[in-house]
Amino acid sequence: MLLLVLPAALVLSGCVATPQPGITNSNAPSQRLSSPASPGAPTTSAPLETTQASNKAPVYWIGRSNNNMFLYREFRDVPDQDNPVTRALRVMMSEKPLDPDFFTPWQNPKKLATSISGKNVITVDLSDDAFNSNVDAAMAERAIQQLVYTATAAGASAGLIDSGQQIQVVVLVDGHTDYVAFNHVRLGSPTSRSSGMVAPVWIIDPQEGTSMEEGAVKVSGRSTVPGGKLRWEILRVDGSVKTTYLNGNTPASADAGQSGLFSLSVKLGPGNYEVKVSQLQDGNPSQDLNVDTRGFTVK
Repeated sequence: MLLLVLPAALVLSGCVATPQPGITNSNAPSQRLSSPASPGAPTTSAPLETTQASNKAPVYWIGRSNNNMFLYREFRDVPDQDNPVTRALRVMMSEKPLDPDFFTPWQNPKKLATSISGKNVITVDLSDDAFNSNVDAAMAERAIQQLVYTATAAGASAGLIDSGQQIQVVVLVDGHTDYVAFNHVRLGSPTSRSSGMVAPVWIIDPQEGTSMEEGAVKVSGRSTVPGGKLRWEILRVDGSVKTTYLNGNTPASADAGQSGLFSLSVKLGPGNYEVKVSQLQDGNPSQDLNVDTRGFTVK
């Protein structure tokens, strides 16, 4: 049973693309996505988002960590029109990330519609102008996973899908399967979140540009190494000058229900700050591995 109905009937057996070398299917990305290049890189997908009452939409972006690229999530304000999945995807394709370290290769499509079946399959139908970016094969695969993560996150956080089941996404272009996205990835097959795509270290709160009251400021996030050690640092920002204000170490949770989560609380007065969190590598504690940063203001 469709929960959200597309405005037009979908032609599921349209255009059959001519085979081309170097093209992967969306449900079977190349080996480079499942063979992380750096220690501590993720080997599983991020846990599916839980239902929330907030009107903010979870949106994934692409960002660089060490010599690899991963997905990072922001919660964004969205308009009331359209359904939650369409709203989140529209932000992903038409707006800029809050964090200047992130980016998206997607373009704002003229047509974008989504539906959800009773079997936990999200169908996304969009026009081909969404792919008007010149990217290589690795970036194309990450862009498709960016869409899959965002669509499934939006559906789960809005309570539209059963988070206890596997969630898949089918991408159609003008109602047809077999479109080759960015000239590298063939679409149309049911596609799940791919392992190895989320960032090794990921600051969840505060988000970039957040303003908060002085006093106890909580920093929380997730690491892909449950029980692993993390280094954190709070820097004061004065124009282009950054100076260390506080620092320390904290473990990521090893508990099954809180796997990889970390949090810390620091007391801060008014000013501009940046928080930096990184993994500590065994045998080389002086090296910051898989760094993530967020800038914020205390009033």
